[in-house]
Amino acid sequence: MTRLSAPFTEYSQRYDNVELTRAEGILQVTVHTGGGSLVWTSTAHDELAYCFGDIACDRDNKVVILTGKGESFCNEIDFSTFNLSTPHDWDEIIFEGQRLLTNLLSIEVPVIAAVNGPVTNHPEIPVMCDIVLAAETATFQDGPHFPSGIVPGDGAHVVWPHVLGSNRGRYFLLTGQELDAKTALEFGAVNEVLSGDALLPRARELAQVIAAKPLLARRYARTVLTRELKRLMQADLGFGLAHEALAAIDLGMAAEE
Repeated sequence: MTRLSAPFTEYSQRYDNVELTRAEGILQVTVHTGGGSLVWTSTAHDELAYCFGDIACDRDNKVVILTGKGESFCNEIDFSTFNLSTPHDWDEIIFEGQRLLTNLLSIEVPVIAAVNGPVTNHPEIPVMCDIVLAAETATFQDGPHFPSGIVPGDGAHVVWPHVLGSNRGRYFLLTGQELDAKTALEFGAVNEVLSGDALLPRARELAQVIAAKPLLARRYARTVLTRELKRLMQADLGFGLAHEALAAIDLGMAAEE
């Protein structure tokens, strides 16, 4: 059968903010900006969306490890790269924002997050993975949304109540709560907390065990274990993004008065 997906040698070089390496079917996805910790920009936002799509279409990927470079996973955002003032601006953001999370969920092999440090921008991405490992220095916070006067859309409104439970999830989003790695472990958002030096070796150890399983066992396990989250995203992701857009436009208009 002819494959229409891009070969790994092609898509692995396609993205400025994503480094892709693969050995024995284990794909390591390392987010970064210029070789350092990832700065969240409109480009990073869009690149991750389409990178996840490329990964999902490549059946030679047996298991995926998602991690970051430097001291943080993503602890900085450049708002100047986003246009947030008009409905047409938000139409593009909503289009790409839906693909960011749905393409991550479309990857049909297990995904392991190795959170190397603080993640205050899109922390829902690593905790959506099947196994979540965190360095002792990792912290989780939904910084750019409600603390900045914007509705916690972008899937945060779906993921955090799902992961933490309804009351803890809403508290997390409405107060700007920062969870350190130990608390995230206690709350069930993280599965293991490790030293920085032990983080990636442990991720690779787990990946090797998973990669050794039969093809259909790996793929169908991911399919059945993400089914509920896919249902929730299908129902509510666009709803949250639309309300986030309205609140952001209102905030911008108020600032101009």
